[in-house]
Amino acid sequence: MTDTSHNHECCPVFDPEPWDSRTHEWTEKPFIRKTIPQFLHMPLPGIYAKVLGAMWKMAQEAEAAPEIKDFLLLAWDPSPWKSELYMSVKKEVPGAENIKMTGKFITRVFDGPYNHVPKYLAEFNNYLDQKELKAKRYFFYFTTCPKCAKKHGHNYIVGFAEL
Repeated sequence: MTDTSHNHECCPVFDPEPWDSRTHEWTEKPFIRKTIPQFLHMPLPGIYAKVLGAMWKMAQEAEAAPEIKDFLLLAWDPSPWKSELYMSVKKEVPGAENIKMTGKFITRVFDGPYNHVPKYLAEFNNYLDQKELKAKRYFFYFTTCPKCAKKHGHNYIVGFAEL
């Protein structure tokens, strides 16, 4: 992640192949968590980037930031009014809310606008139904910012179904 104020590229080109229709098993995978307000599942203007930047800075200062190829930011919306952001880290970050995730996750990759998430959820549910699986909850990883998605020609979104 680099500074975008000088037109540097901030989001690397995303490779969907390692993520589409894959199973991931985590044992105490470390994350830091922040909650942000939303209006009908849409982050309030400026909040998302501000919180993400603060999380990244905390991780860097603690020497816990992952390599950019291992960067993962999961979003879970427990309600239309708030979202929880989970940033992967290499170790605990002092002063942050540290979370360890353990479980089995199935991932699917979608390519399209953020506002199609309800459609992606329906597709994901059909996929899981065919495999006779049921998700406890869903997380989404928005792999690029809007400017980089436009530049790269793809807006990949990875859905994580926690089984």
